[in-house]
Amino acid sequence: MLEALAFAVAVAMIAWVGIDAARRRRDWLRWSGATALFGFFGLLVWLIVRLRAPTAPEPIGIRRGISILLAAPLLFGLSIAVVTSWTTFVFQVARVEGQAMAPTLQDQDRLIVNKMVYQSRHPRVSEIVMLYYPLNPDRSFVKRIIGEEGDQIRIVRGRVFRNDIPLEELYILDGFRSHDNWGPEVVPQGYYFVLGDHRNNSSDSRHWKYVPRKYIVGRVQLRWWPIARATTF
Repeated sequence: MLEALAFAVAVAMIAWVGIDAARRRRDWLRWSGATALFGFFGLLVWLIVRLRAPTAPEPIGIRRGISILLAAPLLFGLSIAVVTSWTTFVFQVARVEGQAMAPTLQDQDRLIVNKMVYQSRHPRVSEIVMLYYPLNPDRSFVKRIIGEEGDQIRIVRGRVFRNDIPLEELYILDGFRSHDNWGPEVVPQGYYFVLGDHRNNSSDSRHWKYVPRKYIVGRVQLRWWPIARATTF
């Protein structure tokens, strides 16, 4: 559904830029193509050009209108290819289901997951990530990385120790802390130990052990909805 919304927004931007450029006697095909290829950044450049060199809009005319209609399928296909590539390789929109990451993330929060960041580096401790559930990779979870390969993790009455150093987990509310014991265990090579911020209401590495590196989809970069609580991480 969110991917469909992204596609609809992309098509609307392309159509508006193309028609607006045509009415201002600009190269509408180039500008609409640039918007299809670069998305919001293409739109932004057009708005800057439009502002710096304003021209009065004119009727499109029959000839140019027919040209736009003939080019529409090509631009439509380009939009599909670009949006699909972005959601496959660059970012992914996600929705939080449940309270396992409260209070940091709430049920039904909408997120942008950066899928490119871990192409150039490894996930780091304390980062919030989207991952495939190790026991059923068809499902995905959002959790916080607590330990990486080689780390010794133990939990004593809910207090987490990483390599015998207690973590300062200021993101956990007192009422959300657990009182369980776990470990000590060493995180295997190529795996990560993850926990939810709501320790009393989270299925995580305490229950299903470690997450393979290949199952980490990307880093949670942005909460964009609700807008009033929009946050970058």
